[in-house]
Amino acid sequence: MSLWRTKSIDFLEQEANSGADKLERTLGPVSLVLLGIGAIIGAGLFSITGIAAAENAGPAVILSFILASIGCAFAGICFSELAAMIPVAGGAYSYTYATLGEFIAWVIGWVLMLEYAAGAALVAISWSAYIVSFLHGFHIELPSFLVASPWQPVHLLDGTAVYGLINLPAFLIVALMSSLLIFGISKSATVNAFLVAIKVSVVLLFILIGFGYTQESNYIPFIPENTGVFGEFGWSGIARASGIVFLAYIGFDAVSTAAQEVKNPQKDLPIGIIGSLVVCTVLYVLFAYIMIGLVPYKELDVAAPVAAAINKTPYLWLNGLIKLAIVAGLTSVILVLLLGQSRIFFNMSKDGLLPAFFSKVHHKYHTPWVSNLILMVAVGGFAAFAPLSLVGHLTSIGTLLAFAIVCASVLVLRKTHPKMHRPFRTPWVPFIPVMGILICLALMLSLGVTTWERLGIWILIGLVVYFTYGKKNSHLAKKEV
Repeated sequence: MSLWRTKSIDFLEQEANSGADKLERTLGPVSLVLLGIGAIIGAGLFSITGIAAAENAGPAVILSFILASIGCAFAGICFSELAAMIPVAGGAYSYTYATLGEFIAWVIGWVLMLEYAAGAALVAISWSAYIVSFLHGFHIELPSFLVASPWQPVHLLDGTAVYGLINLPAFLIVALMSSLLIFGISKSATVNAFLVAIKVSVVLLFILIGFGYTQESNYIPFIPENTGVFGEFGWSGIARASGIVFLAYIGFDAVSTAAQEVKNPQKDLPIGIIGSLVVCTVLYVLFAYIMIGLVPYKELDVAAPVAAAINKTPYLWLNGLIKLAIVAGLTSVILVLLLGQSRIFFNMSKDGLLPAFFSKVHHKYHTPWVSNLILMVAVGGFAAFAPLSLVGHLTSIGTLLAFAIVCASVLVLRKTHPKMHRPFRTPWVPFIPVMGILICLALMLSLGVTTWERLGIWILIGLVVYFTYGKKNSHLAKKEV
């Protein structure tokens, strides 16, 4: 039955490297690590850390970042094995097609839109708020009716709530990043490297300057006593904070969606995935250590905890640089998420599950330019007009579902293709894949009934699209006839 038929891995590779609609291989390991960092480090580092410390873990939020990185590493290691074995665009969608079949692959491709397309729109809305605040520091004021959705007020960093006609900055940043992706993956990677350099430099500057002003007393007690409520300090608080800061790691999987544009994917993709996770974990732990050392953890439950930390030093001008780092960080996140979504559209279209124009490659720039144009309009429109609360935790639950299925795919392939060459092997199978699945499912359960209901509705819409178009036009189904 075509619903469960898988593509052979050899066929996937042949399809990726044949035909006129091929993507250009220009990326190396450094570019991939920077793409991963570009997707991972966003505004979350500058806001989530303070909240998790103040409400859940205290100084032990440092341990929470380490625990979250271990959980993310389980999924990242599984991604690395599949990326090296199946070096084609599409990431989790392509891996699932080769292991669990077309139907599950469609569901994953559809759900990943919540991480990439919807996620890019949500980040663009946040980018708009920060750019308004950044310009405000230079006494440049944008008209309120051009910086907010008509259906939901935007709370700017000074606390002001405004309604508007359109969130124009959010639309413009999506349009700019989409245009950049059309002009070539190498140009996009160069811009991403520049943005990553800005935000990492500012994070390192904060760490270096803050180190001399930390107070040892702020680390005592390192693990505050539990209040009697699960998740409020103690070891349960560390666990709860780990689930919260896990969201700061989401995005590394976007590296795998660019597989067909990598010079040596079997070797470089694992480096990109695991390397970006390692770099971000080190930065996160050092950042949290300095922030806690500067400010007592109970005082970090504020809108701008980094500003509170900087105020404990003589270098107040760092506040402006932090805003610049956040803007650069969000810009690179938007760029990499749009890259990931366009490559998933590209592969789904080549499989016949979406119309052929989604896989049309520009004759000069060798990019899926039609997909990028469609995303420019769809994602830009969502960012410009939709209320931020519309999607909420859907981005996270969609990502976690994809991670869990990738871990399951490693187990399936070890059974169905035990002797196949694996340039990178996941160690301690089945322990690591099973732990990846359990951690992702546990975090999904923590997101609440409402989020699950919205995910169910989204998947139902996807099933209607699949059975009315995708299944009928699937190239794999046609081969069975």
